Amino acid sequence: MSDRESTATTRQRIADALRDEPATASELSTNLGVPASSVYGHLQHVARSIESDGDEQFLVAPPECLNCGFNAFDDPVNYPSRCPECRSEGIEEAVFKIE
Repeated sequence: MSDRESTATTRQRIADALRDEPATASELSTNLGVPASSVYGHLQHVARSIESDGDEQFLVAPPECLNCGFNAFDDPVNYPSRCPECRSEGIEEAVFKIE
């Protein structure tokens, strides 16, 4: 771990990881050692910071139902428990990227 990584906040580490490559919340949790339950809260803050800065974009490939293909979830920076269309619990995670 470099000096920058050891002093960076969790949100900075998430943002840096998303600048390097797209990732799901589960991947960020595993790669950064952050509890999965807190990743979505950090992602919401990162998204707001990126939007207010204006130099970069926070991009989201929304979650998608594996059963019916529904992907128009109200909040893409969240992990839905089931599909509102078919009620399936098979949901593919959203993928996040900063560019």
